[in-house]
Amino acid sequence: MSASIDDALVCRLVAAQFPQWSELPIRPVSPSGWDNRTFRLGDTMLVRLPSGEEYADQVAKEQRWLPILAASLPLAIPVPLALGLPAAGYPWNWSVYRWLEGEAASSAFIADRIAFASSLGRFLGALQRVDATGGPGPGLHNFHRGGALAIYDGQTRHAIADLKGKLDANAATAVWEAALASTWQRPPVWVHGDVSAGNLLVQAGRLSAVIDFGQLGVGDPACDLVVAWTFFEGPSRQAFRDALPLDAATWARARGWALWKAVIVSSGLVAATAFEAAHSCRVIDEVLSDARA
Repeated sequence: MSASIDDALVCRLVAAQFPQWSELPIRPVSPSGWDNRTFRLGDTMLVRLPSGEEYADQVAKEQRWLPILAASLPLAIPVPLALGLPAAGYPWNWSVYRWLEGEAASSAFIADRIAFASSLGRFLGALQRVDATGGPGPGLHNFHRGGALAIYDGQTRHAIADLKGKLDANAATAVWEAALASTWQRPPVWVHGDVSAGNLLVQAGRLSAVIDFGQLGVGDPACDLVVAWTFFEGPSRQAFRDALPLDAATWARARGWALWKAVIVSSGLVAATAFEAAHSCRVIDEVLSDARA
């Protein structure tokens, strides 16, 4: 389906369902993302369309919950402006959002990485404090973010075995088993589900917005801490930790989440670019070093 999601399709959908915007230019956003295809709609809006059936349920979730969450958060997040319906050969619901200015942290200039880490930690803390009553629990809609790591146990051990000789398999297994040894003992909290540099927007060197809530859910916040090893290090990692009052067991589960993704990418269990594979190797080293500290 994703191959046919192009600006011509978006033009047809917008013209048929939102004629007040039909004269606005439409152009693809690059990079567009994997779960959704994204297009600028004029200068102030964007259109997001799920790229496959497994992502389609995210639309209703974001439409319902993002306006509620936005009121309690210290940074901007996407807020839906309109809900699009299946049409023109496109089979799923889709969304129109306000455009948020900024450059992804993966490529942007960051003036003070420690301040950036603290700001992100405060944002996640605020997200975790929002009333989670009625929120969607972990499941297929968000690839079990916020749920128990045990669902990925077999996959992770397989990947570690495949990487034997390329990593310290004993140390990796110890990190993984430490992550499995505890569960979240408090009421479920909101989790973003994909806190990565590509989903953090920067303006004037500072964190300005958090985007892409497709993996939103409620549960264990450990999955949202992976950025500690994928993007931060040393003092900035400590600043991120200091901004979040979470116990050692939660951070151990967070290392497990980071290790899981890194080893399945490094071992080739999931498709990845050469850059992603190399980055995953660095993440493994960071996680194992941090666990030994």
